[in-house]
Amino acid sequence: MPYQDINVTLSDTDLKEIRQAIATIQQKLPFLIMLNTTERKRLFKMGDKRLAFVQTSLNAAQCNRNILPASFDLDGFSNDFRLATSLMEIEMLLNQMSEQVDDTLLTVGSEAMSSSLTVYDYVKTAAKKTPGIEGYCRTVRDAVSGY
Repeated sequence: MPYQDINVTLSDTDLKEIRQAIATIQQKLPFLIMLNTTERKRLFKMGDKRLAFVQTSLNAAQCNRNILPASFDLDGFSNDFRLATSLMEIEMLLNQMSEQVDDTLLTVGSEAMSSSLTVYDYVKTAAKKTPGIEGYCRTVRDAVSGY
């Protein structure tokens, strides 16, 4: 959807339901972990290209169980592959939504900032003629000085 002026509200009820939906996702994925930088560097990475390698290896293992040692956990391998492909799909969906939220936040923040600068210009003009506004003008000026 091309960018247009965003003029919507997010109700408290909607925000509460969104938080609950996120909590539900987290509850459905209680096994999620967090790795530190060192741990991340040590692990094999399975991207799109390696996905085919893993799928082919799994197929070969399933078709040729007799060549694998008895200690090889084929069910664990199969489960890992299924979970990895499911998580890749979830990650893609969440990344897409994250980008949309980020772009919308950037746009709405920019709109709010633009409106704030317009108000500041009006306050500066009014402060010259309207008693009591100068204090607000200083507050706004101090806030804007970091911009």
